[in-house]
This record gives sequence, structure tokens and C-alpha cells, in this order.
Amino acid sequence: MPPELIQPPRHLLDLFGRRWAVPILAELARTEGSKFVTLHHRLEASPTAVRQSLDHLIALGWAMRNPGYGHPLRPEYILTEQGRRLAPACLTLDEAIGRLRLGEVAFRRWSLPALHVVASSAVPTRFSGLAAGLGRITDRSLAMTLKDMQAHGLIDRRVRDTYPPTPDYLVGPRGEPLVPALSVLAGSGT
Repeated sequence: MPPELIQPPRHLLDLFGRRWAVPILAELARTEGSKFVTLHHRLEASPTAVRQSLDHLIALGWAMRNPGYGHPLRPEYILTEQGRRLAPACLTLDEAIGRLRLGEVAFRRWSLPALHVVASSAVPTRFSGLAAGLGRITDRSLAMTLKDMQAHGLIDRRVRDTYPPTPDYLVGPRGEPLVPALSVLAGSGT
């Protein structure tokens, strides 16, 4: 991997491993805990997707079942100490994505980690640099991710007039508001 690229920390890749992980952490932070059915309705996500995302967050140690649950007014799921460190940045990111109406593309598995790599780079990022920075991504997944992100203005693709032509990727105008929260998330290692 070229020295000018910064690889996203493992917890950032884990966080975006499930589409609903960030919105769930944001909702748990917003409400100081929640019930499963409330999460399902507020997020307008399928029960299966919410269950899988909650299980993912519990396995990572960022959310847990409330040990005091049993009373109808107590939340069923709450944040752990590690989850409380991530939650404010998740809340900021979730609100920015909502304002920009980017949820469909931004919460895909590789979109925000790719944006982090591009934003953290000292120079415009090439496809091979992004692939190296993200590690486990396939070329096809990266190409599809970049195409979707470019279509939604999260990144800009510039082609240098060289032989052969060289495409570079930069943070786009709609990606700029997401970079500070991503930087905080990347720095709040667990």
C-alpha cells in the first residue's frame, strides 16, 4: 500500500459490515436505549435486518441487551461503554446522511470506508490505492461502489491526460459533510 494512503481502522470496517449498524447506534444514543420493535419501526427496516445488525453490534461489544429489562418502560437494548464512545459520531453521521438523503448509497458496506480512504489521502487516490487501502474488497465491488458514490456526488473522478489515462478519486461535494464524523469514528478505536 502506498505510504500516502491511510487504511481504515478495523473497527470502521466492522461498523459498516451491516447496513443498519450506524443507524441503530445512532438511535440507541438518541433515545438512551430502545426496544427491538421500536428500532424496527423507526428505522423502517425489516425485522431480520434489525436482528442481524443488533447481533453484529452485540458481537462487536458496542450494544447489549439491557440486564434490567423486564419492565415495559425499560429499553431492551442499550449501548455498552465502547458503544457510547462511537455513538456521538454515529449520530452526527446518521443525521448528515439523512439531511443529504444518501442513506441508500452511504450505508452500503464499502461506501464510507472508501470515502475515509479518499479523504485521508494526501494525494488524489487511484483505484489500486483504494483497493489496497480497503484490503478485503474485490475489484468488482470497488468498481460498483465507486460508480454509485460518484453518481451521488460523494466522490469525484478525474481522469489525468496521460498515457494510458489515469483516473483519480477525490472527495465530492456531498461527501465533504461526512468526512469529519468519519474521522472521529476512525479515531475512536475500541
